Amino acid sequence: MRLFTLLLVSVLCFAGINGNAQSNTTSTDTIAAQIMKGNYNPATYFASTIINNHDSISKGVNARVSPDSLHAYINVLGTFTNRNSGSDTLSATKGIGAARRWVYSRFQQISADNENRLIPSYLQFDLAMCSITQHRDIFAVLPGTDTSDKSIVIIEGHIDSRDSDVCDTALTAKGIEDNASGTALVIELARVMSKYSYKRTIVFLVTIGEEQGLYGAQAFAHYANATGIKINGVLNNDVIGGIICGHTSSPPSCPGYEDIDSTHVRLFSYGGFNSFHKGLSRYIKLAYKERIQPIAAVPMTINIMTPEDRTGRGGDHIPFRQLSYPAMRFTSENEDGDADVTSATYTDRQHTSRDSIGVDINADGIIDSFFVDFDYLARNAVINGNAAGMMGIAPKTPDFNLTSNGLNNLIIDITAHPEYLNYKVGVRTTTNDWDSVYSFSGSLADTIIVPSASYIVSVASVDSNGVESLFSEEKMATVNEVHNVAVTEKTVELLQNKPNPADEATMISVLVNDKINYKEAYISIRDLNGKEVERTNITLNNGVNEVMYRHGYNMTGTFIYTLVIDGKIIESKRMVFTN
Repeated sequence: MRLFTLLLVSVLCFAGINGNAQSNTTSTDTIAAQIMKGNYNPATYFASTIINNHDSISKGVNARVSPDSLHAYINVLGTFTNRNSGSDTLSATKGIGAARRWVYSRFQQISADNENRLIPSYLQFDLAMCSITQHRDIFAVLPGTDTSDKSIVIIEGHIDSRDSDVCDTALTAKGIEDNASGTALVIELARVMSKYSYKRTIVFLVTIGEEQGLYGAQAFAHYANATGIKINGVLNNDVIGGIICGHTSSPPSCPGYEDIDSTHVRLFSYGGFNSFHKGLSRYIKLAYKERIQPIAAVPMTINIMTPEDRTGRGGDHIPFRQLSYPAMRFTSENEDGDADVTSATYTDRQHTSRDSIGVDINADGIIDSFFVDFDYLARNAVINGNAAGMMGIAPKTPDFNLTSNGLNNLIIDITAHPEYLNYKVGVRTTTNDWDSVYSFSGSLADTIIVPSASYIVSVASVDSNGVESLFSEEKMATVNEVHNVAVTEKTVELLQNKPNPADEATMISVLVNDKINYKEAYISIRDLNGKEVERTNITLNNGVNEVMYRHGYNMTGTFIYTLVIDGKIIESKRMVFTN
């Protein structure tokens, strides 16, 4: 068991990789580059028939995403044999070069089918990685109809594959679950979503270099930052099509070997209180619940996870988050392997040549048992496309004040973007998700009656069609037993961990209302017998300060966590871990 602060420092060291940063990063299509910055005439890219109604977009995405198309894309991606970032770039049929040219050609074809409105490009950058010094992400830009906002929405997945050796280009590495599934999802959404029009520009991004250290995503994130591209949100898809649990999987994990799950998906994102990344995950879930779940043939359960990623793992959403762009990751509920390829007992598929599309059970030369469930992958694509579509047409995010009248009331006052007069209020207490989402209209203020508790509140604008913006920053209030609210009487307050109960990890928060002088502060965690199982330092700045405690997957029990400042016990609370 280890206790982690929310400051994640990701240092990935692999043999054969130069530690220098990317350089000479450029878009090979200058028009695509200018569109992402908002420097274009939207009318140039108007469709002959503009379909921008929220209902048409949601229902269209749900109806048009095709499991057969996803299957076909994954079949092709498997034919390149090895898509390692250091593999062949010259062959027409093998290696990363052939694979990225095929993706580019698919984007070209999709554009041709949609009045040439989709602009394909490469993002080229120099980096010594696996004996190759120049690399290319592939992306396609669907221009928005309104440049007043200038922020883009990114749907991404990495195309590179690997075997047990991160730079091995000789062995077969088809990388079907990890991550032909994510690449296929991005291509399919480019096909489906290009039929519709959005105020914001949508970018369909296929990265390389993920397996060597998230280098393709890092190149794109730094390029956006350096050129002034504004990003509304990043939806990363990695290991998103499999439904079978391996002998191992990275915690928080699946129940056990050969467990099947085709109706749940995990959303990983960074932070706790006032995390825009968690807010993005909550928005995705709300958009699905409101628009897709009522019409879905097979409803999905969306789980908002506490950590940014699985234990010891990382993904392409992280470089964007590190530059303060809202970003999150979709991952299958079940994974086949924890990628510990150095273990002599490792028999799972992930990060090996066994990561294939399936097996031929009866030896007739036809794959008849698949490791990827194409219907499940399609349902996950719909969740992505619906959320990105709503983000593409959404109104602007408001700001608000949170106060009280001395009773059990939370009073919401809108202070920015009052033009909509329709708002939603997300309220949560002990989980990563909202307990309730309230609506009000016709005014800039509303009162919510609540019982005694601590509340975390955020607000979204709602346009005349019922489309929500991304939710605002979160604000915290405590309604106590004597009906005082918003400003606690305590200088320092230990808050209830979230989520509680938890499965593998939970967030511990300390609220500081007034600046304090201290030498040392830490959180002590003890079992019910009084034995200290972990201790970690915490920095106490004004506002909410957080640390993440990972208890370990499939570990259960009740624990006491205590805030100690300069040797003095300030406050203790209980937390519960369940499966």
